[in-house]
Amino acid sequence: MNVNQQPHMASPYGQPQPGYQGYPQPGYGGGHVPSGYPAQYAPYNGPGAAYQQGPPQGVRGPPTSGAPSVSGAQSYSQFGQGETQNGPPPMGAPPQSPPVSQPYTAGAVNLSGAQPPYSQQFGAPPVSMQHMTNQMASMQVGSTAPSPAGQGYAPPSVSQAAMSAPYTPAAPPTFPPASTAPSQPPPTEAVARAPPHSYYGAPPPAQHPFPNAFSSTGPTQPQAPPPVSPQSFPQAPPVSQPPFSTAQVPPGPTQSYGGPPLASQGPPMAQANHVPPTQPGMPPGPINASLSGPPPQLGMLGYPPQQNGAFGQVRGPHPGYTGPYPGQPNYGAPPAAPAAAPPALKRLDPDSIPSPIQVIEDDKANKGSEPFTTGVRGQAPPLVTTKFQVKDQGNASPRYIRCTAYNIPCNSDMAKQSQVPLAAVIKPLAPLPPDETPPYLVDHGESGPIRCNRCKAYMCPYMQFIEGGRRFQCGFCSCVTEVPPHYFQHLDHTGKRVDCYDRPELSMGSYEFTATVDYCKNNKIPQPPAFIFLIDVSYNAVKNGMVGIICQELKTLLDYLPRENPDVESNIRVGFVTYNKVLHFYNVKASLAQPQMMVVSDVADMFVPLLDGFLVNVSESRVVIESLLDQIPEMFADTRETESVFGPVIQAGLEALKAADCAGKLFVCHSSLPIAEAPGKLKNREDKKLVGTDKEKSLFQPQVSFYNTLAKECVAQGCCVDLFLFPNQYVDVATLGVVPTSTGGSIYKYTYFQASSDQERFLNDLRRDVQKQVGFDALMRVRTSTGIRATDFFGSFYMSNTTDVELAGLDCDKTVTVEFRHDDKLSEETGALMQCAVLYTSCSGQRRLRIHNMAVNCCSQLADLYRNCETDTIINFFAKYAYRSVLGSPIKNVRDSLVNQCAQILACYRKNCASPSSAGQLILPECMKLLPVYLNCVLKSDVLQPGADVSLDDRAYLRQLVSTLDVSESHVFFYPRLLPLQKLDVMSMSLPVAVRNSEERLSRGGVYLLENGLNIFLWVGVNAQQELLQNIFGTPAFGQIDPNMTSLPALDNPFSKRLREIIESFRAQRSRYMKLMVVKQEDKLELIFKHFLVEDKSNNGGASYVDFLCHMHKEIRQLLS
Repeated sequence: MNVNQQPHMASPYGQPQPGYQGYPQPGYGGGHVPSGYPAQYAPYNGPGAAYQQGPPQGVRGPPTSGAPSVSGAQSYSQFGQGETQNGPPPMGAPPQSPPVSQPYTAGAVNLSGAQPPYSQQFGAPPVSMQHMTNQMASMQVGSTAPSPAGQGYAPPSVSQAAMSAPYTPAAPPTFPPASTAPSQPPPTEAVARAPPHSYYGAPPPAQHPFPNAFSSTGPTQPQAPPPVSPQSFPQAPPVSQPPFSTAQVPPGPTQSYGGPPLASQGPPMAQANHVPPTQPGMPPGPINASLSGPPPQLGMLGYPPQQNGAFGQVRGPHPGYTGPYPGQPNYGAPPAAPAAAPPALKRLDPDSIPSPIQVIEDDKANKGSEPFTTGVRGQAPPLVTTKFQVKDQGNASPRYIRCTAYNIPCNSDMAKQSQVPLAAVIKPLAPLPPDETPPYLVDHGESGPIRCNRCKAYMCPYMQFIEGGRRFQCGFCSCVTEVPPHYFQHLDHTGKRVDCYDRPELSMGSYEFTATVDYCKNNKIPQPPAFIFLIDVSYNAVKNGMVGIICQELKTLLDYLPRENPDVESNIRVGFVTYNKVLHFYNVKASLAQPQMMVVSDVADMFVPLLDGFLVNVSESRVVIESLLDQIPEMFADTRETESVFGPVIQAGLEALKAADCAGKLFVCHSSLPIAEAPGKLKNREDKKLVGTDKEKSLFQPQVSFYNTLAKECVAQGCCVDLFLFPNQYVDVATLGVVPTSTGGSIYKYTYFQASSDQERFLNDLRRDVQKQVGFDALMRVRTSTGIRATDFFGSFYMSNTTDVELAGLDCDKTVTVEFRHDDKLSEETGALMQCAVLYTSCSGQRRLRIHNMAVNCCSQLADLYRNCETDTIINFFAKYAYRSVLGSPIKNVRDSLVNQCAQILACYRKNCASPSSAGQLILPECMKLLPVYLNCVLKSDVLQPGADVSLDDRAYLRQLVSTLDVSESHVFFYPRLLPLQKLDVMSMSLPVAVRNSEERLSRGGVYLLENGLNIFLWVGVNAQQELLQNIFGTPAFGQIDPNMTSLPALDNPFSKRLREIIESFRAQRSRYMKLMVVKQEDKLELIFKHFLVEDKSNNGGASYVDFLCHMHKEIRQLLS
């Protein structure tokens, strides 16, 4: 972005600009930046012209000396108590419809205005509010509660202000009239749009800081302050603002960020780590809420003023508006000829917009201490970043099911209007922490589980027993079914069965049933499953060390095959195949002295040359297996065969399982594009020229249909495929991945594999993959109560009809995401129910049913929907939806539709739930205030916006990876965790508070740890303290740190031990082993690291968070106008 040109004059606000609304306009305020905007979004041009002729709203008319208008009082009424926490409003809050949604007045996030030089959270507006206000007509990013008046904008009464905040006097008259500087007309230029200069990304040219902005003392008369250097704005700690929390206000789910925050809003939104409150004993906002002292700084306390009537009316001065800038023409008067341009405005202060870290920390503080009990219908769980214990009292734990909304619209019109996706991310075999009980196994004997006669839903807490317990009414379809005699039990005085709490299926959200033979394939009890290892022994695989490493590892790993009872050995059988252009099968029967090799060279018609001795029990054949694993690396050490096959390899494993009549898993280790003559042969189709064109989608589609057919056969047999790739060039992951992603398998990719640096990662992934709990031959169905139905499914599976999700294998890391649509009306009394039933064969060979039940509330008011959404789950759904859409639509269309849907969600909220306020304010629902920042991360991801260095294989790999991620993994994948290690307290078990993902948050004297679920980076600042470096690396000199190390030295000091524990604990939380990379500041690796600083503008053209928020605001305004 070229930001260093002379500022051009922005034309005065009132007149619509040419090209104003269509944003690709050459420069900011009509000025032209010669270079155009290569960036993803053109700069934000201030508020849309459509909204106003005459003074921008949010800017008062010329100040008069009369008493301030009533509307100011509302500035506080904003939102309520727990506002900033996700989930339902606190119990103590009165149930009335929440108070009027005042803009935060902390205002509107002024998305383009100058911001005071400190990290302002949502506290009082900074002095020069005016600037901000007008800047974007003051974007209010904030919280407002739905207005009691509903959509009509009834003038809010003074009393509302009082009602909605525990502050005492909110009546405006406490502010002295704004006549302190009647002589000075308000600014035009400063207020009009920002000059072309301040495209948010770059350091803006010098601009005045506003004197004493936000200080808590009293306002000063704004004088023209001395200019400061452009860099002065980023990180000084804010003046006296405690970190954000809105505990003090009554319940309303919104939040608006205008620019600066409102004094009464409670502590500002900055991150805790950047906001030490400077003055002990100060009230939560920067300015004392009761405002009894002198009026706040020039700061239009509530920043865009609440118009009392329709938008745009000019009212008297805003309370606390101590007068316009010196020497500028009055608002409301015809715009004066622009005077000399003042220095360009600073960009919007990132601390004044919603901070993911703040939301995460608030949730930990509010919800981390108590266990989460699942008995209350429609209760949103703690965030995935919060550590909490779950007590199952009738709904499935959030570890198994997370929903995008816990209060869903009663009818489809309301759902269409809001555009909030209704979906559940289901992880049926999710592992639980040690302090939670795994689902109980219920055995009903020969007769099997009790089910509804009509819809076949399984017995669960939503079944209502009637007629003294002789029959039950289904909660899903209302059909009445006889209770079998052996299951009969009397009811107590409340109509519950006397044995309700003795039976998991009547009192728990999750449990298992043992399945009878009727639930088995071909009505016969399944054989124990088998694991087959198929190892590529072509030249590349041998040369890079992969063959030797895996053979060595398998000797010990085979003792850790999955089992249900740790004391009993696993009954999974194993088999071995090696291959290049031909396949080698091994007979490892226990009675042999040496393993025997059989070669199948006719790869066009694959068969298994031996039955007896191919699949064996590890303990019986241990000696023969070990001998084989010693011989394989030697046999192929001098191979010259560079070509390999792939399709026949999977066929071989599939045929072996068919012959043994069992389900199982193939572990395929493969290194190159399969170009040898054989079924499934591929050609190199990597063509960077297609990137960005309408044909790009073809690169994500398989190039031949052979693998789709093969996948279908694998699913029918219960043959799951896990693929370990070791490519040095293009291998067409989009095609090779078809079988793993259709069978419930996983893909692991080690590009340019080197034994020295990648061995640890590969072996850890392999160990976890072999040992983890897995179910075979699984079938999943989601049933719902009348009114909604499951319509779409995302994940790694195969579907032969519209309802049954078929998974050859289902492991503890896999999720299936289900989207629901209305097919009838729902009622608020009964809510909506869903039941996920998974039929699978356990690793011991037992057929089981795992049941997860979930009940959510239904609402007829949009405000209730917006109060109970979960942004992390919505983003998980959007990412999966978008990543699947790239198979059929140009990427530009996919990106545009994501932005559009997000804008519609927020515009619907603004229109129907927020109380009337200036159009310039961006108002976000409290529990969705992070939707823009997270959505921007999805849009900037390598799949949807690749940099030049991202290979097609990487994009195909990530596309398939994300399709099965659970919410905690997608969260850290799109918004990585960044910890400042210089703040690590080795004596405490707690971690330092994370910092936001932006380069300006990194200090040259610090060391930071970043994890994104696939990698861990240790970033070392150039001026990091010697003691810190000595403790971590064993050397005090920055220059002596080896950037190629992949593990930290085990030093004998508390810091080193604690840091290594943290890294290990992060790895234990993720389904893939994260390789450690040390990144020295200003080193070449830093570019890779910066790619994960997702709030910044990215090299591939991705917008910064600030820019995207502006763009989003513009989209919302266009929808509203």
